[in-house]
Amino acid sequence: MSCSDEYISHTDTSNLIQISPSTKAKLKKAKYGVYNHSAVELCHWTKKSFSNEGTCYKHKFYGISTHRCMEMTPTAMNCENRCIYCWRPTEFYDTLEMPANLVDEPDMIINNLIEERRRLIVGHYGNTKTDKTKLDESLLPQHYAISLSGEPTMYPKLPDLIKYLYTLKNTKSVFLVTNGQEPEMLQRLIDEDALPTQLYLSTNASNKKMFSIVNRPRYRDAWERWQKSLELLSDMNTRIVLRMTIIRNFNESTSYVNEFAELMKKGNPHFIEIKSYMHIGMSTQRLERSDMLEMDEIRNYSNLLCKSLSRFSIMDESEISRILVLQNLERFTERWIEGYEKPLIQ
Repeated sequence: MSCSDEYISHTDTSNLIQISPSTKAKLKKAKYGVYNHSAVELCHWTKKSFSNEGTCYKHKFYGISTHRCMEMTPTAMNCENRCIYCWRPTEFYDTLEMPANLVDEPDMIINNLIEERRRLIVGHYGNTKTDKTKLDESLLPQHYAISLSGEPTMYPKLPDLIKYLYTLKNTKSVFLVTNGQEPEMLQRLIDEDALPTQLYLSTNASNKKMFSIVNRPRYRDAWERWQKSLELLSDMNTRIVLRMTIIRNFNESTSYVNEFAELMKKGNPHFIEIKSYMHIGMSTQRLERSDMLEMDEIRNYSNLLCKSLSRFSIMDESEISRILVLQNLERFTERWIEGYEKPLIQ
């Protein structure tokens, strides 16, 4: 384990990984709730939904209740990549190691993060514009998005964490976002019957050189790791999404469309989300506002990709988020998520 300032261990008998006090203070200033190596946040759209001022595209595309969505991570400061477009604090990331004997148990993570999230929500009761019924409902999450910061598949007890979430009374769905650098963990989710309701794989490069430039990986075999993860998705028994973040001057050239299409065929996802890079957060220190694509450019790119993927059609879009989603007409599943019992996905 790294000995840098970013991670310290308890001095008591628990001896668990913690985010350092200095980094924790920065995260709390940014309105994160932090518990040891895990974190939770109220996203922009969750706060907007409290005042009935809009919902996120996950609601528009899949029916997720925005105000009852809990975005969290068991790996707040751990990631194998330093993606150039990431708006999270990748500059604080350090270690690539999370020994199982030094991490929190899943129930401790979830219960403490729910309490941290409650503290973040309580402050909104003083706002006269908020819908108090929504605030009350938001205290009981129905949807868990394991995607906030870092790479969640680095957490060695992820299968148990996902299974624990499904035991909670109000849980309807669990989304997991991964960069694909831990294919062994994805295999464990399959083997241990712990698949999320919907699994996202970040798909931001169509070849090895582009992968290195956009994702800035720490593993030398990062492209090969990602390819293994892609292969696992093709017959994984849950909902699969390939998420493309398009950045001007990096991966937006239409000359890459056919390369991306070949990857899509290999992964055979149920949905493909094509989204413009957004000039927000820490990414503003690495990229320019002009690196965002306009919605018309996203539509054009999506249409070209559709032509190379005859089995896909355009399902929906969210102009304010500059994102469009394609649906697989052969490996078809209903777009709306009503709740979770057991995935029965083609």
